[in-house]
Amino acid sequence: MFVAKVTGSLVATQKVGSMVGHKLLVVEPFRVDSQDRSRLVSTGRTFVAVDTVGAGEGEYVLITQGSSARLTPETKNLPIDTVIVGLIDTIHVDHNCVFRRENAQH
Repeated sequence: MFVAKVTGSLVATQKVGSMVGHKLLVVEPFRVDSQDRSRLVSTGRTFVAVDTVGAGEGEYVLITQGSSARLTPETKNLPIDTVIVGLIDTIHVDHNCVFRRENAQH
């Protein structure tokens, strides 16, 4: 699993039938900054993810990729590689809080 930030949404009016009705969001994975472990930084990558939890732009989410992305009841048998499986409330690293949802600015 990975930490990611929702940076946008995607609309595809033409897609395979099994994907109809699934919300697609653009997510950017984040990691702990190696120079300052009290903050998160972007990995510089971007993915399209199926949203199963009602995430919104600017939120930090938990994503899973690969075959694990197809193991939720909502995504079973879908042709996907990335799925949002959780909304992140807090992230603690080395006894420091590096993210707190209620303090986040979208």
